[in-house]
Amino acid sequence: MKEAIVKTDFNFTNQKSVYKGKVRDVYNINDKFLAMVVSDRISAFDVVLPKGIPFKGQVLNQIAEKFLDKTADIVPNWKIATPDPMVTVGHLAEPFMVEMVIRGYLTGHAWREYKSGKRSLCGIELPEGMKENQKFDKAIITPTTKAMEGHDEDISKEEILAQNIVSKEDYEKLEEYTHALFQRGTEIADEKGLILVDTKYEFGKVDGKIVLIDEIHTPDSSRYFYKEGYEDRFQNNEAQKQLSKEFVREWLIENGFQGKEGQEIPEMTDEKINQISERYIELYEQITGDKFIKADLNNIQSRIENNIETYIKSL
Repeated sequence: MKEAIVKTDFNFTNQKSVYKGKVRDVYNINDKFLAMVVSDRISAFDVVLPKGIPFKGQVLNQIAEKFLDKTADIVPNWKIATPDPMVTVGHLAEPFMVEMVIRGYLTGHAWREYKSGKRSLCGIELPEGMKENQKFDKAIITPTTKAMEGHDEDISKEEILAQNIVSKEDYEKLEEYTHALFQRGTEIADEKGLILVDTKYEFGKVDGKIVLIDEIHTPDSSRYFYKEGYEDRFQNNEAQKQLSKEFVREWLIENGFQGKEGQEIPEMTDEKINQISERYIELYEQITGDKFIKADLNNIQSRIENNIETYIKSL
């Protein structure tokens, strides 16, 4: 079985702290820079699964790198460099405590809310008579709170402003950037035969200036449909062919796991792990249009550590 990185425990020059999320290990360098290691951990239903997926971290990191570069003319972003296939080094930003979720289609969480009878989502009124996976006349922004623990919660623009989570001036700029980024992502996806269905963006400030942070347009943060056959499937009330990590959730559900108390995670055999790894590589190639070049997995921990240490000494 190929080596997967599920844990890092580095100590870099001028390191102040480390934050370990579900998938990313983020090292604070001198309270000025971040070295983000995108591990091979995989999560679903807010649970980190027991085994890692080789090349998953590289896939996510390199997709995000490409889209950060392709949108830097719209809004500056936190990235400075990618000194390793699984690492991004960038500016430490003061994050806004909201995530900007934007939806072009009625699907996923939005559809579940609609199907339950709700016609207002994050303060946005939705028309009667819509169907699952139907395109909105105009993409809608449905922000969520940014929870440090537990689940993010839906919140409206009015509540964000009333609670002074974000100033009116900054929030309107975040909305403007979100629509522009989604439009660019939609155009890029269209060239690859895909539909960018929904996604989320996170923003922060560096020296008082708004920047885009974290990953963008990856299969972990976004939902894609295949453009070919979308209309026929929609008219026939059939499930859309998706390009996201939904296939992992489906496998877990089929095997009786949805993250609920008392449920056991199904066995992750080497065969299943290899299947998931190959699927992530397929996602990369479909989304970017580029051939995926597998990084050398020999001494991977040392490689990552040396590449980060060498780079931060050059900052």
